[in-house]
Amino acid sequence: MNSYSFEGNFKRTPQQSLRGASKKEEKESLLKRAQEEREKREVFRLKWENAVKIQSIYRGYRVRKFQKEKLRQEFQAEQHKQDKTGPTVDVLYNLGWKICQFYNNGDGDRLIWLCLLYVKHKDKFIKQMETDNTGRYSQQIKKILLLCLRYLTSIVNTSQPIAIPFRMLQVFTSHTIYKSNDILITLWKSLIDADYFDCMRLLLNSKVPSSLERSHIPPTPVAESIFDLIMNPIQYAASLKQYVFSNHVLRAVCKSLLCPVYTEQIALFLLPAMAYGKYPFPFVDLIHTLIFQCKEDEIGEGKNKGSGKTVFKKMAKLELTPWLLGAFLTLGDKVIESLDGESFSLYIQVLQRLLPLLPCIYNTIEDEDSSDSEEEMDISHSDPEYNKLIELKTECLNILDSPIHVVKMVSIVSGQPDTDILYAVSVICHCLMSQHKFSIHKKRLLYTLAYNTKFVRNLWHCCVNLSTVTATRTESSLIMLLSRGLTMKEKETSRIVPVLSTFCSMFSHSLHTLHDADFCGNNSGIVSSMPFNLSEILQMVISLRDVCLGIIELAHPDSKPSINDDYKLALQKTGVKTRNNNMKELNKQTLQWGYLFKVTAGLVRQIYTRDARRSFCPKDMWLSDRVKIHADGPSQIYRSEMAAFTQRPFRTMQSLTKINEETGGPPLSNRDVKNLVILTELPFVVAFEERVKILQKLIAKDKEENQGEAYQFVSGPSISVMIRRNYIYEDAFEKLSQTNEPNLKLKMRVQLVNAAGLDEAGIDGGGIFREFLNVLLKTGFDPNRGFFSQTTDRLLYPNPQSCILNNDFTEHYYFLGRMLGKAMYENMLVELPFASFFLSKILSRHRGDLDIHHLASLDPEMYKNLLFLKHYDGDVSELGLDFSTVNNEFGETKVVDLKTNGRNIQVTASNRIEYIHLMADYKLNQQIRRHCMAFREGLSDLINLEWLRMFDQQELQVLISGAAVPIDIEDLKQYTNYSGGYTADHIIIKMFWKIVDEFTDEQKRQLLKFITSCSRPPLLGFKDLYPAFCIHYGGNESDRLPTASTCMNLLKLPEFKDYDTLKHKLLYAIESGAGFELS
Repeated sequence: MNSYSFEGNFKRTPQQSLRGASKKEEKESLLKRAQEEREKREVFRLKWENAVKIQSIYRGYRVRKFQKEKLRQEFQAEQHKQDKTGPTVDVLYNLGWKICQFYNNGDGDRLIWLCLLYVKHKDKFIKQMETDNTGRYSQQIKKILLLCLRYLTSIVNTSQPIAIPFRMLQVFTSHTIYKSNDILITLWKSLIDADYFDCMRLLLNSKVPSSLERSHIPPTPVAESIFDLIMNPIQYAASLKQYVFSNHVLRAVCKSLLCPVYTEQIALFLLPAMAYGKYPFPFVDLIHTLIFQCKEDEIGEGKNKGSGKTVFKKMAKLELTPWLLGAFLTLGDKVIESLDGESFSLYIQVLQRLLPLLPCIYNTIEDEDSSDSEEEMDISHSDPEYNKLIELKTECLNILDSPIHVVKMVSIVSGQPDTDILYAVSVICHCLMSQHKFSIHKKRLLYTLAYNTKFVRNLWHCCVNLSTVTATRTESSLIMLLSRGLTMKEKETSRIVPVLSTFCSMFSHSLHTLHDADFCGNNSGIVSSMPFNLSEILQMVISLRDVCLGIIELAHPDSKPSINDDYKLALQKTGVKTRNNNMKELNKQTLQWGYLFKVTAGLVRQIYTRDARRSFCPKDMWLSDRVKIHADGPSQIYRSEMAAFTQRPFRTMQSLTKINEETGGPPLSNRDVKNLVILTELPFVVAFEERVKILQKLIAKDKEENQGEAYQFVSGPSISVMIRRNYIYEDAFEKLSQTNEPNLKLKMRVQLVNAAGLDEAGIDGGGIFREFLNVLLKTGFDPNRGFFSQTTDRLLYPNPQSCILNNDFTEHYYFLGRMLGKAMYENMLVELPFASFFLSKILSRHRGDLDIHHLASLDPEMYKNLLFLKHYDGDVSELGLDFSTVNNEFGETKVVDLKTNGRNIQVTASNRIEYIHLMADYKLNQQIRRHCMAFREGLSDLINLEWLRMFDQQELQVLISGAAVPIDIEDLKQYTNYSGGYTADHIIIKMFWKIVDEFTDEQKRQLLKFITSCSRPPLLGFKDLYPAFCIHYGGNESDRLPTASTCMNLLKLPEFKDYDTLKHKLLYAIESGAGFELS
């Protein structure tokens, strides 16, 4: 027996070394050498095995090549033989078997010759197929057809003949020649699995000219043949009514023809031909196929997993694309009207999944709040495919917005639709508004649904009823989870966001057309266009208010959980999913929450504005106990130099955490950012008193920056002006103009000059300035001066005709705005009653323009007449109205057109709504636009308008003039100081307070005005009066009158001997109406 060594070599007789003991080898060296030897043996083994494989493969290749060549020669010999004699069925079978064994791309001529034989002798071959129980003849036909498909694919870009393979496919896939459907189903299944429709797409693109006009008529005979081959399996599957086979065919059609980017041949010929050609396309079957595909996407591998054997190979997942949406809408446009309710419901659900795939221009965070809609943009792009996508998007949206689509969609949501239908329609609308930035009034589908009261009502009920099962196995409303600011799964978020945002957008849009009487349900006998009653509105408002607060919590959490990379890796290995924090995902979430907050907060503000104009909510209903904003608490808001306190897109608020870094101050905390969002978006959830304190702190910080740290004292930079008492307005307009005094935020000292031209006695410590400013504002806003007019309620608003009185009228309005701003800046109350609509224009963010709802505060009679016109049942043209109005300018009548050539356009029933809005716009906006813009600019020079937007128009009136409430004498007494020997227990002081208690409300206001120059109490009570109210000993001369130093809020009260004398002197002093020269 031979003996081999470990390396595989023959073992030889060991040789003895007579040199003594071998050198001892180190352990590490021995191990290393052994490893190297093992690696060498492994490399040798692999080389040996690979060499054997290569040799085997090569030998097999040579044998197969030899056998194929042998079969090819036999086929060729048989070919020459059959040219002389007709073949039998067995000969045809043998020829087919041989060509299937040796066929390659060089055997095209032999295949065409054989196909010609098969076509000529099809009848006897098919007869043999149907009587054959082994199935070998049907298998033979299948292989030949697959070779035809292979041949056509290989010669797509050549001029090789295609007629015979076409004929072969047409003949042997015709349903008319087979008695059994099983054979043809098997044939089609094999062809489709071999990319049959991919081949047809290639042939269509190469054999049909590209420069076409859009038509369903085939431009060439070849195009017609290809179209027939495409439609044959589709028509056959539709006729069988076998769902599995039909689904298999239509999935392949979608994958190969409808999902890839369109070529001109597909866009201009194939799709129109499929939709409007000679073959009716099974569109309902396509709907079911796509629904099944969508469900497969949701549940993974689908419901048929493990369901048994099937003749169909499992197709790869169908990748949905925008091009599929285009084809789906094109194919459905013809048959949409005839779809029954169930099919149309499924159609909408398919659109719900496909529509979000359309490209959008505004797909980044920076574009979230762009006001321009896409249809107004001039789009150009260097990528041809991108431009094709934009064209596709336009075409798809036009089809979706067509009248028949809108009618069908409105009809299905107007009854009692189920949640799936409402959700699908919501996703479609949400996609149009949020992704494509379409305004509701520019899309027929959107505005039709917005004015459909049943849809809006059903949508809200859907929002409320959407629920999920929580970790505690209890069912919780999604809107409730959102209101609490609880984190939701992506699936839950995708359910509630489209429905809620669509509802808010739709309801908000419909509210613009509802007048207050319609909103409150006071129009008896008129069909209401208000979806909800007031009690439902109250519940809705509370829910939506809390949703806004919950979104703020979700977008700006107080703390964010952090997981290190090692822990993430460990979680992933155990199968636990971790949150994807990549930038794209975060941007998507930010856009999602930002849009939802924008529309929800917009609706809440809209209802609040209506409540502020015509109250229907209980007092303090808008306040939320979840909001803990206190002006006295620590905050960096006041250190940010006004940069933070402004309304901005919700998605950019997170950047405010870095707003103080440039100035070296501490950054805004997340809590400060949330408070800023609330104060700029939902200020009414914070108590009025707290907002007043915040405003005062903001102004105090601004004063410190402009006047220095000593702004509360007399020292510091100041403005000094000399004003003639008889020409207060004229002198002030000249000396305090923007040119002469660019910074009115500095302290101001006034020296008054009396009628005799002499300086009035006294140094202005603030009191003379307040008296001056009070008189100046009353003079400037006096209707007799011509800059302001009065409504029927004696409320002030800009005089539209002031532009005729003064060429520089805008400078006067700018000046008056500055002066009013200065009064507010100095925390000074001025009794100027402004019209509600004018205050709303000051607070408005949209150029100050208002809608018709505010017309009632300007001209109640015109508002009433316009509402009458809106609901007039008779012939509107008989009223004799046209699109013009008449102005009376100081006795001169002037006709103004409300639109181009308006005086010649009659108001009819069809255009009366336009007339109503144009008339309201002219009266509220156009007539006084320049006046209001100048006034706003002047006011904003002193007070940031964003600060004032924390208040509504009624609250702004309170900020300007104070609250028209009785003076609280006990509060005044509590915060009164005494000096010069007086104390609270002094007999004169006790008599004084007894007399004041007996005063009427008017007398109390006169007393307050006499001492502080304002008849209304401070907004936050007398504790905020600065300097504090003080009663000073005024001597014991009985013939003196009480006097006041308004600069110090000081009453100099002489020591009178009896009660009656004190009361008489005090009343005489406060009712005299004298100013600073009273002694």
